Amino acid sequence: MPDAPWSLCPPELAEDAALSAAVLGVHQAILREQLQGDPFLNLHLDIQQRALRRVEDWRVLLLLTPWMLARLLFPDRSPSLALPGGWSAPERADASYQVLGPRILFSLLGQPQQAHLSYHPDLGHFLLQPICLDMGAYADTEAVFEAWGQVIRTRDENMEKARRDCPLQKEVSRRELFSRFKI
Repeated sequence: MPDAPWSLCPPELAEDAALSAAVLGVHQAILREQLQGDPFLNLHLDIQQRALRRVEDWRVLLLLTPWMLARLLFPDRSPSLALPGGWSAPERADASYQVLGPRILFSLLGQPQQAHLSYHPDLGHFLLQPICLDMGAYADTEAVFEAWGQVIRTRDENMEKARRDCPLQKEVSRRELFSRFKI
Protein backbone atom coordinates (compact mmCIF):
# COMPACT_ATOMS: atom_id res chain seq x y z
CA MET A 1 0.00 0.00 0.00
CA PRO A 2 1.35 3.48 -0.79
CA ASP A 3 2.64 5.63 2.07
CA ALA A 4 0.61 8.67 0.97
CA PRO A 5 -2.90 7.88 -0.27
CA TRP A 6 -4.08 8.78 -3.73
CA SER A 7 -6.58 11.58 -3.88
CA LEU A 8 -9.41 10.30 -6.06
CA CYS A 9 -11.85 12.33 -8.14
CA PRO A 10 -14.40 14.03 -5.93
CA PRO A 11 -17.78 12.24 -5.68
CA GLU A 12 -19.45 14.87 -7.88
CA LEU A 13 -17.28 13.60 -10.78
CA ALA A 14 -18.56 10.04 -10.51
CA GLU A 15 -20.58 10.46 -13.70
CA ASP A 16 -18.54 10.39 -16.91
CA ALA A 17 -20.10 13.61 -18.23
CA ALA A 18 -19.12 15.42 -15.03
CA LEU A 19 -15.54 14.14 -15.24
CA SER A 20 -15.32 15.19 -18.88
CA ALA A 21 -16.58 18.70 -18.12
CA ALA A 22 -14.18 19.04 -15.18
CA VAL A 23 -11.17 17.90 -17.24
CA LEU A 24 -12.02 20.45 -19.94
CA GLY A 25 -12.55 23.22 -17.37
CA VAL A 26 -9.29 22.50 -15.57
CA HIS A 27 -7.28 22.52 -18.80
CA GLN A 28 -8.96 25.71 -20.05
CA ALA A 29 -7.98 27.35 -16.75
CA ILE A 30 -4.41 26.04 -17.06
CA LEU A 31 -4.19 27.57 -20.54
CA ARG A 32 -5.68 30.87 -19.44
CA GLU A 33 -3.87 31.23 -16.09
CA GLN A 34 -0.50 29.51 -16.52
CA LEU A 35 0.38 28.87 -20.14
CA GLN A 36 -1.02 31.90 -21.98
CA GLY A 37 1.73 33.41 -24.12
CA ASP A 38 3.84 30.24 -24.31
CA PRO A 39 5.38 30.32 -27.82
CA PHE A 40 5.09 26.54 -28.17
CA LEU A 41 1.30 26.52 -27.93
CA ASN A 42 -0.70 25.82 -31.06
CA LEU A 43 -3.68 28.10 -30.53
CA HIS A 44 -5.39 26.69 -33.63
CA LEU A 45 -6.21 23.65 -31.49
CA ASP A 46 -9.22 23.42 -29.23
CA ILE A 47 -9.27 21.76 -25.85
CA GLN A 48 -11.31 18.61 -26.42
CA GLN A 49 -11.92 15.31 -24.73
CA ARG A 50 -12.77 12.17 -26.69
CA ALA A 51 -13.17 8.43 -26.22
CA LEU A 52 -14.01 8.30 -22.51
CA ARG A 53 -14.34 4.66 -21.47
CA ARG A 54 -13.73 2.34 -18.55
CA VAL A 55 -10.76 -0.02 -18.60
CA GLU A 56 -10.43 -2.24 -15.54
CA ASP A 57 -10.44 0.12 -12.51
CA TRP A 58 -9.72 3.24 -14.56
CA ARG A 59 -11.67 5.82 -16.54
CA VAL A 60 -9.58 6.55 -19.61
CA LEU A 61 -9.96 9.43 -22.06
CA LEU A 62 -8.10 11.22 -24.82
CA LEU A 63 -7.40 14.89 -24.20
CA LEU A 64 -6.32 17.38 -26.84
CA THR A 65 -4.94 20.75 -25.78
CA PRO A 66 -2.81 23.34 -27.60
CA TRP A 67 0.24 21.76 -25.92
CA MET A 68 -0.44 18.00 -26.05
CA LEU A 69 -2.48 15.02 -27.09
CA ALA A 70 -2.56 12.61 -24.18
CA ARG A 71 -4.40 9.72 -22.62
CA LEU A 72 -5.55 10.47 -19.08
CA LEU A 73 -6.34 7.67 -16.63
CA PHE A 74 -8.45 8.33 -13.53
CA PRO A 75 -8.59 5.54 -10.94
CA ASP A 76 -11.96 4.38 -9.60
CA ARG A 77 -10.27 3.42 -6.34
CA SER A 78 -6.87 4.08 -4.84
CA PRO A 79 -4.35 2.00 -6.81
CA SER A 80 -1.57 0.17 -5.03
CA LEU A 81 0.99 2.46 -6.66
CA ALA A 82 3.26 4.46 -4.39
CA LEU A 83 3.14 8.21 -4.73
CA PRO A 84 6.63 9.69 -5.10
CA GLY A 85 7.83 12.13 -2.46
CA GLY A 86 6.37 15.59 -2.91
CA TRP A 87 3.27 14.30 -4.74
CA SER A 88 0.71 13.87 -1.97
CA ALA A 89 -2.42 15.98 -2.37
CA PRO A 90 -1.40 18.50 0.34
CA GLU A 91 2.08 18.87 -1.19
CA ARG A 92 0.68 19.52 -4.70
CA ALA A 93 -2.35 21.63 -3.74
CA ASP A 94 -0.65 24.97 -4.51
CA ALA A 95 2.02 23.72 -6.92
CA SER A 96 2.29 25.01 -10.48
CA TYR A 97 1.02 22.90 -13.35
CA GLN A 98 3.52 20.33 -14.52
CA VAL A 99 2.86 18.64 -17.89
CA LEU A 100 4.88 15.53 -17.06
CA GLY A 101 5.09 14.51 -13.44
CA PRO A 102 7.12 11.57 -12.15
CA ARG A 103 7.04 8.34 -14.17
CA ILE A 104 4.85 5.56 -12.80
CA LEU A 105 5.01 1.93 -13.90
CA PHE A 106 1.78 -0.06 -13.71
CA SER A 107 -0.14 -2.84 -15.43
CA LEU A 108 -3.29 -2.49 -17.52
CA LEU A 109 -5.03 -5.33 -19.34
CA GLY A 110 -2.15 -7.57 -18.32
CA GLN A 111 0.39 -5.36 -20.11
CA PRO A 112 3.12 -3.25 -18.51
CA GLN A 113 2.46 0.47 -18.89
CA GLN A 114 4.23 3.74 -18.17
CA ALA A 115 2.60 7.06 -17.43
CA HIS A 116 3.29 10.30 -15.62
CA LEU A 117 1.64 11.13 -12.34
CA SER A 118 -0.48 14.27 -12.33
CA TYR A 119 -2.51 16.04 -9.70
CA HIS A 120 -5.04 18.84 -9.70
CA PRO A 121 -7.15 19.75 -6.66
CA ASP A 122 -10.36 19.56 -8.73
CA LEU A 123 -9.51 16.17 -10.30
CA GLY A 124 -7.35 14.39 -7.74
CA HIS A 125 -4.43 12.21 -8.79
CA PHE A 126 -4.44 10.77 -12.29
CA LEU A 127 -2.01 9.35 -14.82
CA LEU A 128 -1.04 10.96 -18.12
CA GLN A 129 0.32 9.02 -21.10
CA PRO A 130 1.58 11.54 -23.66
CA ILE A 131 0.81 10.70 -27.28
CA CYS A 132 2.17 13.90 -28.84
CA LEU A 133 3.82 16.85 -27.14
CA ASP A 134 4.76 18.77 -30.31
CA MET A 135 1.48 20.15 -31.57
CA GLY A 136 2.95 22.80 -33.88
CA ALA A 137 2.57 20.77 -37.08
CA TYR A 138 -1.23 20.53 -36.92
CA ALA A 139 -3.44 23.02 -38.77
CA ASP A 140 -6.48 22.36 -36.60
CA THR A 141 -8.16 19.99 -34.19
CA GLU A 142 -9.47 17.66 -36.90
CA ALA A 143 -5.95 17.29 -38.35
CA VAL A 144 -4.74 16.00 -34.97
CA PHE A 145 -7.50 13.41 -34.70
CA GLU A 146 -7.09 12.38 -38.35
CA ALA A 147 -3.38 11.78 -37.75
CA TRP A 148 -4.18 9.80 -34.58
CA GLY A 149 -6.81 7.80 -36.50
CA GLN A 150 -4.19 6.94 -39.14
CA VAL A 151 -1.83 5.72 -36.42
CA ILE A 152 -4.59 3.45 -35.09
CA ARG A 153 -5.44 2.15 -38.60
CA THR A 154 -1.77 1.39 -39.32
CA ARG A 155 -1.39 -0.35 -35.96
CA ASP A 156 -4.50 -2.47 -36.60
CA GLU A 157 -3.30 -3.40 -40.10
CA ASN A 158 0.13 -4.39 -38.79
CA MET A 159 -1.41 -6.48 -36.02
CA GLU A 160 -3.59 -8.27 -38.57
CA LYS A 161 -0.60 -8.90 -40.86
CA ALA A 162 1.44 -10.21 -37.95
CA ARG A 163 -1.33 -12.64 -37.00
CA ARG A 164 -1.74 -13.80 -40.58
CA ASP A 165 1.96 -14.20 -41.36
CA CYS A 166 3.34 -15.32 -38.01
CA PRO A 167 5.07 -18.65 -38.64
CA LEU A 168 4.87 -19.54 -34.95
CA GLN A 169 1.08 -19.53 -35.16
CA LYS A 170 0.96 -21.90 -38.12
CA GLU A 171 0.00 -25.42 -37.29
CA VAL A 172 2.80 -27.95 -37.58
CA SER A 173 1.73 -31.34 -38.87
CA ARG A 174 3.06 -34.57 -37.39
CA ARG A 175 4.68 -35.34 -40.75
CA GLU A 176 6.59 -32.01 -40.66
CA LEU A 177 7.50 -32.52 -37.02
CA PHE A 178 8.99 -35.97 -37.54
CA SER A 179 10.21 -35.55 -41.15
CA ARG A 180 13.89 -35.95 -40.24
CA PHE A 181 13.19 -39.40 -38.80
CA LYS A 182 12.95 -42.01 -41.56
CA ILE A 183 10.62 -44.80 -40.62
